[in-house]
Amino acid sequence: MHTDNNPNNLLNTKSPYLLQYAYNPVDWCHWGDEAFQKAKQENKPNFLSIGYLTCH
Repeated sequence: MHTDNNPNNLLNTKSPYLLQYAYNPVDWCHWGDEAFQKAKQENKPNFLSIGYLTCH
């Protein structure tokens, strides 16, 4: 678990939407083999968050 001072894996993304969650207490990972391998090794489920960033 991360605190407000410790970023997760999303800190290095270029996506404005994902950057919003870089300091989220959830250890979010990018979609891909690494995320699935980590979940398998830790015997944890994968959670998928779908969203978008927009302005109007």
